[in-house]
Amino acid sequence: MSNIVIAFSKPEVAVGIKKILTQSGYSVQAVCTTGAQALASVNNLECGILICGCRFMDMMYMEIHDYLPPEFQMLLIASPSSIQEREVSNLVCLSMPMKVHELLQTIEMMEGDIQRRRRRMRRQPKHRSQEDQQIIRKAKELLMARNSFTEEEAHKYIQKRSMDNGTGLVEVAQMILSLLQEG
Repeated sequence: MSNIVIAFSKPEVAVGIKKILTQSGYSVQAVCTTGAQALASVNNLECGILICGCRFMDMMYMEIHDYLPPEFQMLLIASPSSIQEREVSNLVCLSMPMKVHELLQTIEMMEGDIQRRRRRMRRQPKHRSQEDQQIIRKAKELLMARNSFTEEEAHKYIQKRSMDNGTGLVEVAQMILSLLQEG
């Protein structure tokens, strides 16, 4: 489940929403009454959802949204007249008065989106430094020279050892270099 931070200028509104969410099995990480508190709370978390109102003593929701980490989505709960009709990424709106099942369905939808985005990020290849790429290349070359592997076979060998040992490719390549250069 995603991290949830609730921010409303009126504490009783935030506490009411927290109560609904905790009774439904969600974990609320923080309840805030200012925009600065909300931003400080989300910056301490990896990803999640910020549920907030429109106006705070120190800023408006769009200012908070502008400073929100990209891994966070915002759920704005406000009167229809307060919600600006424009497309903004990572912003979902619920009009007041809101029904409990609407809130829960919206949170569920947003969590699904966060999970899909995380899976997509995990599937992207990791960006390695030049130094790391060079270590892997040298280990492959050593395997190719010593064991008559093709480059593809050497790469698969390093990958397999990485998966079997639960370590990264660079770490396995370093082990191969240290073992084969000694022998």
